[in-house]
Amino acid sequence: MNLNNLSCKSARNICIVKTLAKLGHFPTRKSEKEAWFLSPLRSETQASFSVSLIKNLWFDFGLGTGGNTIDLIMLIKSWSVRETLEFLKNDIGSLSFSPPNIEHLTKEPEISILDVQIIHLKALIDYLHSRNISYEIGRKYCRQVWYRCKGKRFFALGLENYKKGWELRNKYFKTSSSPKTFSFFERDSNQLIITEGMFDFLSLATIDENLVQNSDCIILNSLAFLERIKMLILKYDRVLIYLDNDPAGKKAAGSLLNQFDNVANCSDSYSGHVDLNEKLIKEGSCKKSLTLK
Repeated sequence: MNLNNLSCKSARNICIVKTLAKLGHFPTRKSEKEAWFLSPLRSETQASFSVSLIKNLWFDFGLGTGGNTIDLIMLIKSWSVRETLEFLKNDIGSLSFSPPNIEHLTKEPEISILDVQIIHLKALIDYLHSRNISYEIGRKYCRQVWYRCKGKRFFALGLENYKKGWELRNKYFKTSSSPKTFSFFERDSNQLIITEGMFDFLSLATIDENLVQNSDCIILNSLAFLERIKMLILKYDRVLIYLDNDPAGKKAAGSLLNQFDNVANCSDSYSGHVDLNEKLIKEGSCKKSLTLK
């Protein structure tokens, strides 16, 4: 096929899953609507790279970015659009995208919230303790949430987000209900704390409750929501960030430090650990030295 006849539009119809297979990347799990991969763009041990089998679009939750087949090949190979089209020109037929029949798929959300209560189940209290979080801290910020998933009833610790969705955690599952976005505790403070995940926030509250109580707090719930909260950063005199000590977290922290003069990176206070909760679990009761002086 002549390259001039291969438009970006036709290249976008090349199946991302098949293209990744051609490059040696295969899904770790798959459902009717999506496939999950270890990211081809960075190193990771838990799959956070999603491909929609309905829309033929990808999203890397660690990087907070996504796109179509062309965008993906350009990033993987560090190629120009023309080089990418050259690579794809012989695969229009063999790698063509064919969306699944979605008429039979349920229109209800996968997760439906049934009830929200004060935490009282022993299994959830024990789970908090296993993460070195006290019941008092867990009860203050989280709830016991009953939810339905695929026709079955479950319970979990729940942290409500800014749009009334829930981050849901128990010993066996890590999931969330729609809509998914960041969580925000506003206390009319001139200082903002940003943590990456729910247990990072609970760990910080365990280690230094006064710091948390005297600050506004954002729990990202995913680095994908970093762009959404940047407009809030400018209103604060000081912003303390507690992101993971992994490539994605370090990249996100570096981006914030480059863009904002009021941001301070606190990840050195748990250096040698992936995140704040890992430090809390391994070291137990930590000294209150998690802010920059």
